[in-house]
Amino acid sequence: MKAAVLQLIDSFNQGGSERQALQLTRLLVQSGKFKIHLASLSPEGSLRSTIEDLDLGDIPSFPLNSFYDANAVKQLTRFVQWLKAARINVLHTHDFYTNVFGMTAGALARLPVRVASMRETAGMRTSTQKRVQRVAYSLAHHVVANSQAVRQVLIADGVPAEKVSVIYNGLDLKRLAPQTFSRAETLALLGLDSETDPPRRFISIVANMRHEVKDHRMFLRAARRVVEVVPDAAFLLAGEGELTDSLRELAAELGIHERTYFLGRCERVAELLSVSEICVLSSKAEGFSNSILEYMAAGRPVVATNVGGAAELIREGETGYLVPAGDDEMMAARLIDLLRDPNRSRMMGEAGKRIVEEQFSCEAQLSRTEDLYERLLRQT
Repeated sequence: MKAAVLQLIDSFNQGGSERQALQLTRLLVQSGKFKIHLASLSPEGSLRSTIEDLDLGDIPSFPLNSFYDANAVKQLTRFVQWLKAARINVLHTHDFYTNVFGMTAGALARLPVRVASMRETAGMRTSTQKRVQRVAYSLAHHVVANSQAVRQVLIADGVPAEKVSVIYNGLDLKRLAPQTFSRAETLALLGLDSETDPPRRFISIVANMRHEVKDHRMFLRAARRVVEVVPDAAFLLAGEGELTDSLRELAAELGIHERTYFLGRCERVAELLSVSEICVLSSKAEGFSNSILEYMAAGRPVVATNVGGAAELIREGETGYLVPAGDDEMMAARLIDLLRDPNRSRMMGEAGKRIVEEQFSCEAQLSRTEDLYERLLRQT
């Protein structure tokens, strides 16, 4: 009989953790080695439609308002009962909230294998949240980090080294293949104005606008410096969140609002990247960035802050550049250099694409995950 594996996600909203968890779910279903289940803390989100063809059966949800109220106890009790009824052998959680909720329930249900995850290095959790997550990791049999940088943070925080494995994010390269449209048609699909003369050269960032940690403000300050030197530069910001209005205001204050485009949630990432000259990540903290993987897979040079696992992806001067977090002056200088040398920019993009194809495939992610589950099950 196949072992039953549950993937527990926070929601079906657009986000790096959610996309990676659902992609892993699909890969595991298609592999057929395990009986795969899926559950969430919230049933809402546009990504739900992406797994409707997987025939997963009931996808229960256990909605939380807080970890510290009567509803949390109710949902925890429901989840423990569900885990026992479904005879789950392996529980895999993917972010802070599912780690805490899932590892607690998994321990109460005495599941034989409990796998937590960490996808960030620093900057997103309060001291209280860090203490709570330490307890969750102590209840896990293993913790998956998505970069060596994240693994080192876990070990420094007291998680035994032998309890932490690195499984890099996998990327579905087919998702980054744009449909065949002319440039004008692609711009129209993205909701952009018709082409200008001379054509605009777009610098893009794909990052949610829910957290200051993504530091779009630094990106906008760099953008102002760029346009002072490269008048045909323009900037595409794909992502949604409560910071959007304040970022629009900052673009206006900086005098770049006429060449700064806020696209909101972008369903056409492949098309967006196809019209981009350079791609950027300006975060103050990251784990292992899906956006950087996507940029490189699309053959675009990358300028990113040197945080988290960025240095495990970007080869300095070969596929892009790393700059210190918060340093808009250096970021602008690197962007200007690339805009002034299109041939070098193209060569960097091609080198990055080769690296992603060789090292960060879905197949590698699946193989390492299945090997981990099988090893842990043998130890029970």
